[in-house]
Amino acid sequence: MSNRFYIDTTLNLGERIELTETVFHHWVRVLRAKVGEQAIFFNGQGGEYTVELVEINKKNAFVQIQTYLADDRTPNFQALLGQVMSKGDRMDYAIQKAVELGVHTIQLLTSERCEMRLKYDRDQKKIDHWQAVAIAACEQCGLNKVPKVLSPISLNDWFEQPLPPTRLVLAPNKEQKQVLDQAKPQIALLIGPEGGLSESEILQANTYGFQNWCIGERVLRTETAPVVALSILNFTFKGEI
Repeated sequence: MSNRFYIDTTLNLGERIELTETVFHHWVRVLRAKVGEQAIFFNGQGGEYTVELVEINKKNAFVQIQTYLADDRTPNFQALLGQVMSKGDRMDYAIQKAVELGVHTIQLLTSERCEMRLKYDRDQKKIDHWQAVAIAACEQCGLNKVPKVLSPISLNDWFEQPLPPTRLVLAPNKEQKQVLDQAKPQIALLIGPEGGLSESEILQANTYGFQNWCIGERVLRTETAPVVALSILNFTFKGEI
């Protein structure tokens, strides 16, 4: 299997382009690629390109773009994941696995029990890191469109935004409604923090059209919940994993 790299530049058949610093470091310096080796490039615009490494210098390298494959591999549903932030590696894991399972957009959220508060100049660094996690997940799993990781906002602010018609919040479903029976493939999925959403937050979500979705008897961790939920959505809408 060829190495896959996201490259933030325009790609056109037959062109010779210089590698970005990130791709140069990973492919040439870390993986020690040689002239003549091939890889797959994608730029998030859809499809992917086969390229051949044609020149390597001390500080840069160049490839020739050879072929194009118009295959996006996106699932048959569009999920906007509202994920309340958590600390440490849990957030990295949640983003990585959500991307692998075909999430369209990730909206970072704060809530009453949110463990994490980003601060000023550190905000963008952390968001850039999570976006890099999403890019790396696409490189690994074969997706060619990179989900956006959006700057954190409060639950209140998110509820006020235009949201997809099917709205699900992971919460106890006392009425045992089959919430996916009438679900449309445009979905907003809300997942709370490690301590869960408060009762008042769940009720508030309900007033904005979110249905309680209970996906089993066990209480899942905040980083495990999107994996299970998105796997079910892939199966429901016949998406490919």
